[in-house]
Amino acid sequence: MTSHLTRADLSVAAPIVEFAEASLADSGRDVDAFWAGASAIVHDLVPRNAELLATRDELQKRIDEFHRANPGLPDRDAYRALLTEIGYLVPVPSAVSVTTENVDPEIATMAGPQLVVPLLNARFAINAANARWGSLYDALYGTDAIDQTGELAPGREFNYTRAAAVVARGRRFLDEIAPLTEGSHTDATGYRVDADGLIVQTEGGDRRLATPAAFVGFTGETDAPTGILLVHNGLHAEIVIDRAGRIGTTDAAGVQDIILESAITTILDLEDSVAAVDGEDKALGYRNWRGFMDGTIAESVTKNGRTFTRVPAADRTYRTPTSAASAGGDGGEITLPGRAVLFVRNVGHLMRTPAVLDRNGDEVFEGIVDAIMTALGSLPELEGPNRGSNSRTGSMYIVKPKMHGPDEVAFAAELFGRVEELLGLPPKTMKIGIMDEERRTSANLAASIAAAADRVVFINTGFLDRTGDEIHTSLHAGPFLPKAAIKQQPFMKAYEDRNVAIGLASGLDGRAQIGKGMWAEPDLMHDMLEKKIAHPLSGASTAWVPSPTAGTLHALHYHQVDPFAVRATLPPVVEEALDALLVPPLAADGDLTDEVVAIEIDNNVQSILGYVVRWVDQGIGVSKVPDIHDVGLMEDRATLRISSQLLANWLTHGVITEEQIDDSLRRLAVVVDEQNAGDPNYEKLAFTEGEKPGIAYTAARRLIVEGAAQPSGYTEPLLHGLRREKKAEQA
Repeated sequence: MTSHLTRADLSVAAPIVEFAEASLADSGRDVDAFWAGASAIVHDLVPRNAELLATRDELQKRIDEFHRANPGLPDRDAYRALLTEIGYLVPVPSAVSVTTENVDPEIATMAGPQLVVPLLNARFAINAANARWGSLYDALYGTDAIDQTGELAPGREFNYTRAAAVVARGRRFLDEIAPLTEGSHTDATGYRVDADGLIVQTEGGDRRLATPAAFVGFTGETDAPTGILLVHNGLHAEIVIDRAGRIGTTDAAGVQDIILESAITTILDLEDSVAAVDGEDKALGYRNWRGFMDGTIAESVTKNGRTFTRVPAADRTYRTPTSAASAGGDGGEITLPGRAVLFVRNVGHLMRTPAVLDRNGDEVFEGIVDAIMTALGSLPELEGPNRGSNSRTGSMYIVKPKMHGPDEVAFAAELFGRVEELLGLPPKTMKIGIMDEERRTSANLAASIAAAADRVVFINTGFLDRTGDEIHTSLHAGPFLPKAAIKQQPFMKAYEDRNVAIGLASGLDGRAQIGKGMWAEPDLMHDMLEKKIAHPLSGASTAWVPSPTAGTLHALHYHQVDPFAVRATLPPVVEEALDALLVPPLAADGDLTDEVVAIEIDNNVQSILGYVVRWVDQGIGVSKVPDIHDVGLMEDRATLRISSQLLANWLTHGVITEEQIDDSLRRLAVVVDEQNAGDPNYEKLAFTEGEKPGIAYTAARRLIVEGAAQPSGYTEPLLHGLRREKKAEQA
């Protein structure tokens, strides 16, 4: 059990104290003054945080009463009147003008993929930070983005036929982003640089780029470059030339690879993708964040029998085209960041943590602790020797999830201001990303943005948490549709469209990201290439991807579509969209047949078991969980929330029974055990008659049968307690 130390009038877990005081020593700050200031923040803001949660409960109580008295789809006027009367809907600001300053271009003016990765896993986090640049050839060869059947099947040995298909796709890409005045990059036999720019040699003669400005740099010599740097729609691509390489030796122009600027931003997560339940877990996350900020993070990795150390990638330097015209070849350089610009996702306002206790011995809200400690961890990058290695504008970027409406956003902004005062940071250093994933925030998005108009750098949408909250908010209105059908309902389109339109109307263009949600099927890259182009087509400047490889492939979409240009064509916000947003996706007569219900129970139960067993037993917050058809899906707590809330809704309305849930849990525990048979750390879920079920199995069942009683349908209260119980058992 983690020990606690007294600091000011707080009781703080020893690993948190160690992290904080080492950080304070490095930055030259007074330890006693820090803890006194931290205590003041805690004792001033904890009661306010509790009041916000009480408001959530009161609003939910009033909505539940309305639906019990008026089951089914609510009357529009009566429902709007209720939501307005109780303060769920607030007046729309007459005008919102975002004024956020000192925002890095990757967030304000560039468009590209975004990764989200658990901060407690240093190896994953370093990989994600380094996913700023990725091999197009590897991404195409190693996934189903290129057909994997017949002569194109990857196989155990290197398949040169498949490689040729990859190269052909790469040449088409070059023709799309940097077309020639005549002919095609497919015809290239070499690349050179002269005083007038890039020369593409072909058998038909030398060719130039149709848009000369697309060529922005090179490495090597002018007559034998080893790299050609191009730019298109604000993103870079490098043609790697190596005539001795496995691909380059077979390529007429010696092209070994095409490296794409890919995940230009990454969110290092302390929330839904981690299992951080105590001071030890939290301190690990804070140390890893500081490691990125001071440049010391490193992780030893063993792969294919070889051990090496993984560290954040270095910046990339190229000679500019003007250097080819200078007598000494030293006409200038261009340096591009080697790593994504990093956000850190703090937790929301709900959970308290045993890592810090107040003067009364009560647990402090975790979000308050996160704000203080992650800002403390940012000091080496904001003012120390590593200054500017993440943000070249002196900002710290925090994604704040699960906020319900403008008052909660305003509270987060106030908290950030207090932390800036505590650490002596310039006002507005700490920027906020507002996750539009709770219904009250969606319905009041303009007011929520206005509440942090001088800090906001990010809004986004996400199907899973948003639908989980939709179900819980309208739990008593009636039975909901199955998950796949919910996604097609009018409220979801209204949600997605309003987010972009309100963001633009509020002045986010040129100051902040507008994002879209996750592609959850990391093995289905062909489908992703077909479908995820919808995100830049919506005007969103970023969207989440499940892996660095997916980031490189999704980057292709931002070359095909410039979302900043799309924005000029989008319609404005209309009042009717709010009406559509407030219509819960209830099932109609005949929708929930016995077959549909049986399939949906098993799909959701399998998902819950497959995720919870790793969370509770091993502390794994995100992983690729095989579904009932053995298709790997990236799952985190948002997936768990929607699955458990749907089944809780059906239990509430008698669509299913606890007996059906128990039958499904028992049958599918065996399936999940089989799917995890290769994991030496796995503990079985299945149990025989007379045996006591394990903690993970109990967690899965409770999340369903007690789901209706969970605050906003969140899974954290149950999961955290049961994970701590499991850790005690394992100690």
